[in-house]
Amino acid sequence: MASVTPTQARTGAPEAPRTLDRREGPFGEVVLRQRGGPPAAPGADSAGTPAAPVIYEIIANGCFLMDTSDGRSERLLIDAALDALPAGRAHPSVLIGGLGVGFSLARAAQQPRWGRIVVVEREEAVIDWHRTGPLSAVSAAALADPRSEIRHTDLVAHLRTEAGQDTYDALCLDIDNGPDWTVTEDNDSLYSPDGLAACRDRLTPGGVLAVWSAQPSPAFEEALRNAGFSGVHTEEIPVVRGVPDVVHLARKGA
Repeated sequence: MASVTPTQARTGAPEAPRTLDRREGPFGEVVLRQRGGPPAAPGADSAGTPAAPVIYEIIANGCFLMDTSDGRSERLLIDAALDALPAGRAHPSVLIGGLGVGFSLARAAQQPRWGRIVVVEREEAVIDWHRTGPLSAVSAAALADPRSEIRHTDLVAHLRTEAGQDTYDALCLDIDNGPDWTVTEDNDSLYSPDGLAACRDRLTPGGVLAVWSAQPSPAFEEALRNAGFSGVHTEEIPVVRGVPDVVHLARKGA
């Protein structure tokens, strides 16, 4: 749930977000916005009022993707995948699909058990916001970790390249609001039988696929089973209102 800012406390109206960067890319428009922080025009009515927490938001083609207000979902994506891997597997590699606001990458870098940490991000703007922009507050330490690597490419294209070139012990995917609510039409193919087969081919035996979603999707669970995955289940993240965020988990056969 969003914090109440000083502006909202004084006026009762939500504070308008401030656009920090707006870019047009090959997949449409991406925007970085900020809420909170010091009042834009301090005056007598704001004297002594503490600044609201700064929250950054990423918007793609007018669709809200994520913000820095919480991060529980992104951390669960990484934790659940790691927990689902065989206990004896040392230094497993992970592919994180989507850099986003950086919570998933930061979480993986905090865990010494992970070996190679590869993040695939198709939006150059998002990478810039982390390397030299405001989102470095979330990801700077993780980006400096020698295990971490950022690849500027489309996830769907990366997964569909020749099988065997690059495999991972875990795929942690968070590029949409879920299998039933994609950011662009091209992403639909990721959740199709062919797309799930590409995910399976990119996993080592016993590897784990974890997919974040803004709502549960029984149809996607069934699609995972039909694609040959085992151990299919869903972990929920309770929210204040509405349906819970979830992480769909599935395992490739040994």
